[in-house]
Amino acid sequence: MIRSVSHVATMSPYALAQLNAPEGKLLISLAQNESLRPPSPYAIKAAAKALEEAHLYPDPEWKKLRAILSDIHKVPEESILCGSGSMQLIRVLAQAYSDEQNAVLAPAHAYPFFQTAAQMARARFDIAAEENGQVSIDALARAIRPDTRIVFVANPGNPTGTRIPRAELVRLRECLPQDVLLVIDEAYGEFADHLSESMFDLVQRGDTVVLRTFSKAYGLAGMRVGWGVFPCKIAAEVRKVMTPNNISLAGQAAATAALTDQTYMRQTCDLTVASRDGFRDRLLEAGFDVPESYTNFVLIRMPNAEAARRVDQALRDNGLFLRPQGGAGLGNCLRATIGNTNDLDTAARLLERWIRKEKP
Repeated sequence: MIRSVSHVATMSPYALAQLNAPEGKLLISLAQNESLRPPSPYAIKAAAKALEEAHLYPDPEWKKLRAILSDIHKVPEESILCGSGSMQLIRVLAQAYSDEQNAVLAPAHAYPFFQTAAQMARARFDIAAEENGQVSIDALARAIRPDTRIVFVANPGNPTGTRIPRAELVRLRECLPQDVLLVIDEAYGEFADHLSESMFDLVQRGDTVVLRTFSKAYGLAGMRVGWGVFPCKIAAEVRKVMTPNNISLAGQAAATAALTDQTYMRQTCDLTVASRDGFRDRLLEAGFDVPESYTNFVLIRMPNAEAARRVDQALRDNGLFLRPQGGAGLGNCLRATIGNTNDLDTAARLLERWIRKEKP
């Protein structure tokens, strides 16, 4: 029998959303944090046009994409790397800067792919306690060990939806040893940009990376385009383990065009926030515990894991799929993506019906 290497053999596959609606039920997925509307028409047109050159390899340097990212975010072009989604950038960072001799650290309820990336690199994965769903800078600082090499934090957080203020992230960086890399994953950063607390300047220190994606606010999840701002020395090492030509022609074209339509992106964020806050208010009024969110989803806390299992099954029986959060250490929680108005109304009605039945 041909066997995989030991660290792969002991890994579990990364858990994706299970979307199998019962027979006769229309599938409603609020499980994957996709945008509530398609990308900018400019992006759609540019992607279609790019197919005329599909016989050619894509630009391995992402020159047009980097140039416009640099202009919009006021960061040096040479500090930008682009990946097949921010997941690829997380993976190659773990691969380049951790191994079986050291550790990766993240908050207890962080994005589960941080752990997967650490396992791929054979690194030990450590966690630091959170406080009521909020990342604790003090707990992270206490959890640093002599062999810690990377600290991953998502801001805003997935699956909690909570946010770490800039001053606290700066304090975290100052608490960390100089040989520990801080990676700030801002996959939902556009939903908090109105707070004017950019972290890109922290990259200038040489020990911090800030990541973003086109999958959320720009509505390009299917194109798999992510990007990040890297210290030049770190970027050079990461490039060694990145797949060349990693973003398709259509993906690069769509992302570049989407960036030219900032008005559309901001409208998407505004529509999402309005729907999110209305949905949250409705669930709060019904009696659910729903923390404030800075993303395109909300976390719904149940009294316990068994209650979360029951409500999840009740929703699935009706063809509605939220995302259970046991993999993030939150077995009593479900995460609901902010989708279109009709789907959110269906979700709210089913949740209201369930909690009425549960009340004594």
